[in-house]
Amino acid sequence: MNRPKPPRILLLTGRPGSGKTTLIAEVAAALGRRAGGFYTRELRAGGRRVGFEVVTLDGRRGRLAHVDIQGPHRVGKYGVDLESFEATGVEALQRAVRDSDLVVVDEIGKMELLSDRFRRAVEEAVACGKPILATVMLAPHPWVGQLKSHPDARVVLLSPENRPEIRTAVLGWLEEIDLKAEIDFTHQSPG
Repeated sequence: MNRPKPPRILLLTGRPGSGKTTLIAEVAAALGRRAGGFYTRELRAGGRRVGFEVVTLDGRRGRLAHVDIQGPHRVGKYGVDLESFEATGVEALQRAVRDSDLVVVDEIGKMELLSDRFRRAVEEAVACGKPILATVMLAPHPWVGQLKSHPDARVVLLSPENRPEIRTAVLGWLEEIDLKAEIDFTHQSPG
């Protein structure tokens, strides 16, 4: 009996704090240079979140958003630094499409979607045929909805309760697409 073909695009979604970024970072660390792309991290000052930065899988950093940024590109209290995001995150995504076995994108959300270059880079990643592991916003969005409904995509809802099960499923998916990884799950901080 033939096993069903694994999805080429695995999209993790869930509420903030469900562990999406943590899982992405663990997979990226386990795969090393075989994975390319970026993840996002909170910027904190005085115990409060003041913004977000993009961290590429090859170690570069760039500002995504900050409370001190003024200008037309805003999400809530945060001004979005499209120039920095595109120079860091979008460039990392384009390099991953060219050079990596797995394309990693954390996150496809409101801030990132303000960039037309980012949308095009994600579309190029989907079209290139390589496996993609990404996090996507939970809230409805027309562009994200099209990605979620792509025939090669599977959407997985992550929560603190199902985190161990989803981690195991992601490891299984990596094996199915011939990217075996050993992930150390000893630290379980949500992201």
